Amino acid sequence: MRIHIATDHAGLELSEDLQSHLAIAGHEVIDHGPTSYDPLDDYPSFCINAAQAVVEDQASGIPALGVVFGGSGNGEQIAANKVRGVRAALVWNVSTAELAREHNDANVIAIGARQHTVDEAKHFIDTFIATPYTGEERHARRIAQLAEYETTGSIAGHHID
Repeated sequence: MRIHIATDHAGLELSEDLQSHLAIAGHEVIDHGPTSYDPLDDYPSFCINAAQAVVEDQASGIPALGVVFGGSGNGEQIAANKVRGVRAALVWNVSTAELAREHNDANVIAIGARQHTVDEAKHFIDTFIATPYTGEERHARRIAQLAEYETTGSIAGHHID
């Protein structure tokens, strides 16, 4: 599996540890930055680049997922979700990692680097990668509605104010 990673200064050390962990597990890891510590860096471009790469790989038939990190993971999740076709979920425990895949077919997760240990983050990511999307009709229907709104600004048969 190809794993696209991005972070900001708060997650740089965690990102380096996780890249090694993922490579040892046999994944191809692509680092979208940053490559050095800068306490004033701006995470949006790093996370958007990683998210865009996930969408492009998936569209090309390459199995890929993304992981973005920051102090809380919130801003990084928001940045990733600006990319059409991305379903980024903030993960803070094993259950949210599983549900992100099972119910939402999330293709990117965000993790707060200041909120978790390296071992916890590894466990969340390993769980996310290993958990398949269930494909249940109710989940597929909801994901399709989100994609429809993302491209058209409406959801057929549903009122949007």
